[in-house]
Amino acid sequence: MRIGAHPPRPPVIVPATDDGRWHVGQTVRLRVTAKERVAQDVVALTLEHPDGARLPDWTPGAHVDLVLLDGLTRQYSLCGDRFDPFTYRVGVLREPGGRGGSAHVHDALRVGDEVGVGGPRNNFPLVPSRRYLFLAGGIGITPLLPMVHQAQLLGADWTLVYGGRTRASMAFLDELAGYGDRVHVVPQDERGLLDLPRWLGAPVPGTRVYCCGPGPLLDAVGVACATWPPHSLRTERFVAREQAAPARSTPFEVRLARSGATVTVAPDRTVLEAVRGAGVEVLSSCRQGTCGTCGTDVLEGLPDHRDSILDDAEREANDCMFVCVSRARSDRLVLDL
Repeated sequence: MRIGAHPPRPPVIVPATDDGRWHVGQTVRLRVTAKERVAQDVVALTLEHPDGARLPDWTPGAHVDLVLLDGLTRQYSLCGDRFDPFTYRVGVLREPGGRGGSAHVHDALRVGDEVGVGGPRNNFPLVPSRRYLFLAGGIGITPLLPMVHQAQLLGADWTLVYGGRTRASMAFLDELAGYGDRVHVVPQDERGLLDLPRWLGAPVPGTRVYCCGPGPLLDAVGVACATWPPHSLRTERFVAREQAAPARSTPFEVRLARSGATVTVAPDRTVLEAVRGAGVEVLSSCRQGTCGTCGTDVLEGLPDHRDSILDDAEREANDCMFVCVSRARSDRLVLDL
C-alpha cells in the first residue's frame, strides 16, 4: 500500500523487545539489507532488524508503515516470504505525482540505511476457500504475491490474472513464472486491458475474488461482480475512492467512553482532530481512510462511513469507524476511546 495525503505526526521510534516484537502503534528501526530493481520504476526493499531479532509474524495481505524523511509515512504491502521471521520485503513504485515518499526510496535510500517501520496490519486478509481468482493491476501485485503462495501451499484451486502497462513495468514476473499456466500475464501494449467478462462474466460458486490495483480497475471489477454471491469480492485500494458529500453539514457530538470526555466535531474538523484536541491520542497514518490504523469501535450512534476499507456488510454493522475521515449521521456517537 502507498497512501497518505497529509504527513501524520512522526511515530515514536522505539527499540524492539527481546523477541524482536513491538507494540502496535510503535515504530522500530529496520535496516535496508537489499534494494533490487524488479521492474521499470519499481524497487523491492528487504528490511531486517539491525540486531538480527525476529520480526512480528504477518499474514497475506498485510502492510507496514515506512517512516521516511521528516516523518513522512507511507504504507506498503508485504510481498516477501511470510515464513521468514527475520526479513520483510516491500515493493515501491516511483510515483511522479507523489509527495516525495517514493522518490526518496528510489533516489536516496541505500543498502545499510535504517527506516522506521510500524505494523504489520492487515485490512485485506485471505479467507479460507477452495477456489480463488486473483486480479492484479500494476503494483497491485504486491499483496497478491503472498496470497498466491499461500493458496498454492494449501492446495487450493487458484488463478492469477496480472495486468500492467508494459511487460517491463510489471514486477515479480520471474517469481510468478514458476506457477506455470495458473498465471495469466496481460501487458496492455500487447494484449489490451484485462478481459473482465471472460473471468467474471458468470459467477463461479465457492470462488473468492481478490483484486488490487488502480481505482478504475477496482471499480470495473466491482461492477462485474455485482451478480456474484455476497462477500465473493475483496479489494484493496492504494488511494481513497471519491466520496459524496458528508451525510450532515452540522456539528455533532462524540462521547469518549473510556476517558469520559465529550467533544463537538465542527463541519471543518475531523473526528480524529477533535479527539486529539481533547487530549486522547489515537494512532493514525494515512489520513485518507485507507490504511486502517485509526480504526475505532463504535458503541452508540450511526457513523457516516467515508473510508475505502469496509465492505457493505461491515458498514451496515456500524460497530467500527475510521476517525480520520468518517463522520456521523446521528447527532451523537459514543466511541470506545
